[in-house]
Amino acid sequence: MSGAVDLSALKQPPAAPGGAPAASGNHSVTEADFETKVIRRSMQVPVVVALYSQRSPGSVELIRTLERLNADDRGAWDLAAIEAEPNMNIVQALRVQGIPTVIAVAGGQPLADFEGAQPEAQVRQWLDAVMDATAGKLEGDPNGPEPEVEDPRFTAAEDALAEGDIAGAEAAYEAILAAEPANEEAKAALRQLRFLTRAQQIDPAVVATADADPANLDAALDAADVELLEQRPEAAFERIIAVIKRTAGDDRTAARTRLLELFELFDQAEPFVVAARRKLATALY
Repeated sequence: MSGAVDLSALKQPPAAPGGAPAASGNHSVTEADFETKVIRRSMQVPVVVALYSQRSPGSVELIRTLERLNADDRGAWDLAAIEAEPNMNIVQALRVQGIPTVIAVAGGQPLADFEGAQPEAQVRQWLDAVMDATAGKLEGDPNGPEPEVEDPRFTAAEDALAEGDIAGAEAAYEAILAAEPANEEAKAALRQLRFLTRAQQIDPAVVATADADPANLDAALDAADVELLEQRPEAAFERIIAVIKRTAGDDRTAARTRLLELFELFDQAEPFVVAARRKLATALY
């Protein structure tokens, strides 16, 4: 699988779905922490991503098997158990065809995978092959390079977020940009933070309001925010493009501006972003 799947779309996710925890242990991962617990962590040790469903007894048992093997290996690799239904962006980005699916990620890239429940002996054999393939090649390996030092400015912003200090986190990112106006990581983090701050204050009932009154611009924009927060970007984009098609003047400008802001929350190569940009061009011209 190496090189066949682009994980960049899962960086800086727009929202954190609820989702049920993994069968046991503290291995549960969602879209909100996929970048930290999988992509970044895989620079240090292999990360075994296991996508499962509570409705599939076989996949839940596979999670338990992986947890046992992870405990046996004493931290040589990380387990990221991801419930598929509330984390469909991950499922789509990894091109998962069936549940359960297990994917080894190393150095930020998918390395190997298998689909379906497997006997513990076969899972052990697969894990051993992954460990052999990555031995000495990651930062967490004894013979690997020194781990990258985290930027304390970003650490301070993340700590503020963890404490619920939204204003403090925003100020920290703004300070980074004041010193480095071209810092793309700070720009992306600030966009995400401002979107979440705005969207989380909106009553989800506004979606019904917007559907009932298509001429209500404010309701339409708020409804799009709610849909994006619910991990439905295509619906959010379609709603605003429909507004652009039927409006003119200041209303059209406001809708177009909001849509472009929402585009910036994603990797611009994402297929649903590319498709929406084409629809926007058609609506405008």
